[in-house]
Amino acid sequence: MNEIESVLAAHAETAQPEATFRAVDAALAASPGHILFTILIHHPALEQSERFYSNMPGPYPVGGRKPVNQTAWMRKVVHGGEAYIGRTKEDIRDVFYDHELIWSLGCESVLNMPVRWRGQTLGTLNLLHRAGHYTEAHVAHVKLLAHLALPAMALIART
Repeated sequence: MNEIESVLAAHAETAQPEATFRAVDAALAASPGHILFTILIHHPALEQSERFYSNMPGPYPVGGRKPVNQTAWMRKVVHGGEAYIGRTKEDIRDVFYDHELIWSLGCESVLNMPVRWRGQTLGTLNLLHRAGHYTEAHVAHVKLLAHLALPAMALIART
């Protein structure tokens, strides 16, 4: 079974959103790869994002929340619906307040992919890896897999 078929099969499982998120994680681990992978759900009314999935629940536990600040990253990814690629340790530092924790895990590059529905960003898929790992060539594949997470993310967003 290929990556896409695995995610589609996960949609049929009753343990949602976990089944879908695990399948998306596995698919993205295969290509383009990641060390740290999280899924954040955006709560516009609360001006917060909440972590609903993490492949490293020790340092990045499910349930962690962070404020939605009006940064260039927020305008690009959450409001603009565009992917963000950070290629270096400095890019990580410039965008994420928890950059030292990210670095301690061996991560120095990031690909943040918004998942949008009806003109709104429901959340983001966040892949982190060694320096220089992500390129524009990864965006289309990650975007496809990210949008296969949409049913599970929509389930959370409406609860």
